[in-house]
Amino acid sequence: MSDEASEPTGLRAAVLDALREVIDPELGLNVVELGLVYGVQADEGRVRVQLTMTTPACPLGEQIVRDARERLLACEGVGEAEVELVWEPPWDASRMLPSAKEALGWTT
Repeated sequence: MSDEASEPTGLRAAVLDALREVIDPELGLNVVELGLVYGVQADEGRVRVQLTMTTPACPLGEQIVRDARERLLACEGVGEAEVELVWEPPWDASRMLPSAKEALGWTT
């Protein structure tokens, strides 16, 4: 999977923009800000995204995965979209963007 830290371009950038519209209903923040996107592959209209949840017991995990897939398929240039739920490495708050921590009232 591609490293989230690299500067996105083209279809990959559009995919990340689409994922910014996928909101974790419990926290009210998008999956990119929360650091839940572990990888993105985008090539010739085929997109594969690896997502995790803040906890394996997340009651809304299936909804978030479904929302992500719907957003990806609505993205111009995407013909196929796969969203894989992964658990390794385990998510922790260090993966969150500073904007997400600030929105939750966490100090860095």
